[in-house]
Amino acid sequence: MATFSSLSFLVLIFVGILGSSHAQLQLNFYSKSCPNAEEIIQDYVQKHIPNAPSLAAALLRMQFHDCFVRGCDASVLLNSTKSIGNQTEKVAIPNQTLRGFSFIDGVKKIVEAECPGVVSCADIVALVARDSVVVTGGPYWKVPTGRRDGRISNALEALADIPAPTSNFTRLQSSFAKKGLDLKDLVLLSGAHTIGVSHCPSFSSRLYNFTGTFGTQDPSLDSEYAANLKAKKCKSVNDNTTIVEMDPGSFRTFDLSYFKLLLKRRGLFQSDAALTTSSTTKSYIDQLVKGSLKEFYAEFAQAMEKMGRIEVKTGSNGEIRKQCALVN
Repeated sequence: MATFSSLSFLVLIFVGILGSSHAQLQLNFYSKSCPNAEEIIQDYVQKHIPNAPSLAAALLRMQFHDCFVRGCDASVLLNSTKSIGNQTEKVAIPNQTLRGFSFIDGVKKIVEAECPGVVSCADIVALVARDSVVVTGGPYWKVPTGRRDGRISNALEALADIPAPTSNFTRLQSSFAKKGLDLKDLVLLSGAHTIGVSHCPSFSSRLYNFTGTFGTQDPSLDSEYAANLKAKKCKSVNDNTTIVEMDPGSFRTFDLSYFKLLLKRRGLFQSDAALTTSSTTKSYIDQLVKGSLKEFYAEFAQAMEKMGRIEVKTGSNGEIRKQCALVN
């Protein structure tokens, strides 16, 4: 079984990429060029997120999906156009349930009015994700800025790079290692599911046709939990609209409940359940559950800071978009 140390060689492969790409990221990057930028973003979040708290999870998910494809460059925001010449990430299956695009556009509009052509959409995505979680009572993490926006977005890359909810442990391990993230990061970042929600198609195969034959159920899923999901939530395999809390009873609170549910075989996705199939990740989950919320927050913050540096564009690379959905 793989261990954190056995992944070190994989991480070393990417440390050069990570090191060079975030060399120019810095805290308060806009202190001279747009000194009020971060305050403007924070004020917008504080005004709107309390009225739609589920958006915090959506905006956090958006950053994850952005960073895992071509790095944290806001490529997930781009619309498909003739100038781009292909279907963008936004229309890929993993992103068809993403929410928060209009929220990002709203932030960008206000920031552009203050400082035209200065603050990138990539930085807005990163700052909004952090501020939204904080407003809902979750952890704070540092967000160094200076990212620039990418000009390329490809739906096929999103399909290949974003881990699916049906992923097994091997796929998860590989997907994260390719981005310079280790098994500890995998567990910690999955902890964001504590405030997450999902639509039935992301996990209904576990309830109705796990082996490809209708009527078969995933044996790794707690039978009582599965029965409850079928009776009260996803009442048929064709339900495409019902929304299910990933951490029922606690999904508005950023806490350790998600990890406790995993140990009870009540993770909603196959990818959630997969975290307990490795002795390494299972051991780390045990440590988190036995530890304090403060400790989890501190480690989650480190993982988010690490993810926020994946393959970023800085300096003269990329651009500062005028509109987040369109290249200049």
